[in-house]
Amino acid sequence: MATPYRLRAGDTGPVQQSPVTCGSACLTVARMLVDPAFASWVRTGSPNPPGSPAGATEGERFAAYERVVMRRTNGLFAGPSRVNLPWPRALGTPPWGAKRELEYGAATTGTLYDVDALRPLSGASLRTAFERLLDVVAEGEPGLLYVGSTTLPRHVVLVLPGDGDRILDVYDPGTGRVGHLRRDTLVEHRLGLSGWDVPWFVVQPTGHRRIRSWATERSMGGVRAPSNA
Repeated sequence: MATPYRLRAGDTGPVQQSPVTCGSACLTVARMLVDPAFASWVRTGSPNPPGSPAGATEGERFAAYERVVMRRTNGLFAGPSRVNLPWPRALGTPPWGAKRELEYGAATTGTLYDVDALRPLSGASLRTAFERLLDVVAEGEPGLLYVGSTTLPRHVVLVLPGDGDRILDVYDPGTGRVGHLRRDTLVEHRLGLSGWDVPWFVVQPTGHRRIRSWATERSMGGVRAPSNA
């Protein structure tokens, strides 16, 4: 049985394999956190589920799956029969594509997600948004935070549950480092995530779940396998 993959503040995770795959890297890590067999394939090459992209090393497998994720999040179809609004890959991962990827395998089955804009908010509204993140982000139900300059979103990070004290953890694919995400750094626009400080969007669990059949998803030993779809 594959060992669960975990990331906590102070750990180091994979680094994004291209300048435009920060979102894809976050979504790949999110899937690793919820699917031990998938995490084992990325890290060791075994097990090797049907449909896995080729890669002789951990870095090659991670990069290959980043590309699989980006084809889904940015393409016309976010997987079999799931119509998506296309987006240029050169501009990174769109929030709506990330939402679909989280709902269909990169988070606990049945978790529903919303996309909320943070850029127009300030002060008390941003504090409320952070408290909402604290309430809904959980094991297997992470969030994505889009950050950037005052004029444009430029980077995506993965928001993870912390170990208490009303602090979240954050995985930055630009460096691979996992640190703390604190309310004051969000509210005061000094996030310092790969050089970007301003919060733009959050893709977060709604706090509600639904039961959905995975009969159409390929699986191996009861665990969803990575797919090129």
